[in-house]
Amino acid sequence: MTERSGLPPTVQRTVVTVGTFDGVHRGHQDVLARLAARARTLGIPGVLVTFEPHPLEIVNPAAAPQLLTVGHERSEVLAESGVDYVAVLPFTPALRAYRPEAFVELLRSRFHMHELLIGHDHGFGRGREGDVEVLQALGSRRGFRVEVVPAVSLGDGRPISSTMIRRAVAGGDLQRAAAALGRPYSVSGRVVHGAGRGRTLGVPTLNIESPGPRKLLPPEGVYAVRVQTPAGPLGGMMNLGPRPTFGDTTSTIEVHAFDATGDWYDASVRVDFIARLRDTIRFPSVDALRAQLARDEQAARAALASMRVELSPSGG
Repeated sequence: MTERSGLPPTVQRTVVTVGTFDGVHRGHQDVLARLAARARTLGIPGVLVTFEPHPLEIVNPAAAPQLLTVGHERSEVLAESGVDYVAVLPFTPALRAYRPEAFVELLRSRFHMHELLIGHDHGFGRGREGDVEVLQALGSRRGFRVEVVPAVSLGDGRPISSTMIRRAVAGGDLQRAAAALGRPYSVSGRVVHGAGRGRTLGVPTLNIESPGPRKLLPPEGVYAVRVQTPAGPLGGMMNLGPRPTFGDTTSTIEVHAFDATGDWYDASVRVDFIARLRDTIRFPSVDALRAQLARDEQAARAALASMRVELSPSGG
């Protein structure tokens, strides 16, 4: 592996944290806040070293999870963290084989690591041998400080983790997922052309490009959503799944943004899941579907209002 870090040549010391950071949940946010604070105290940059793809895709592909954040989704959240630099290491079979000592030396030589912050359950290096005890021992021998960040828990006392959030999302428990993330669960994508059925029903939709199989989505159904658009955040409702009334079994993401104008084709939008309204079902007629969509809009607007979702003045 090359020794170029991408850091400016004037950077001689850094505070580093390492991890996959899928979802950038409240536990991750606590680590990053502490990293940024420590970096400010020392007057040196804070660096997050992360990986692409998810390590399990290389270590054990059959066990690799679907992801909470794919593509630029993770980068967008990290941009708000206060960390100075994010370094993405390609996770390769060669990197997988690094012993903890070798990986620490990589952090020191490439990223000029002066201090290391890690989560309480962190492990890196071959077979995750680089646990807290090993890293503290290495720090003592090689002259770098190691700070271990304790877990952040929900009200039930269970530590927040990406695995816990995946279970909540897969089970449709959006409130638990949002509580652990510190924000609504979301999916981002480009607005593409659809069949145009929504406009004929009086509910024109934004058709969102599929995020791909690596992205974890909640169960199929109709949702109240907030859409981050070029016009600002708008309330809306979304169908996630097929369109059985029209005999279409293809799963799609279609969003009706309330009180919106324009089509925004090719624009990137983010859809925040706020509440699940109902299952996707087949209606006996287009008129029956149209009547249900009117009820869905009322229910979605009520859900957005009850949860005090922040929207642009023109939307929702």
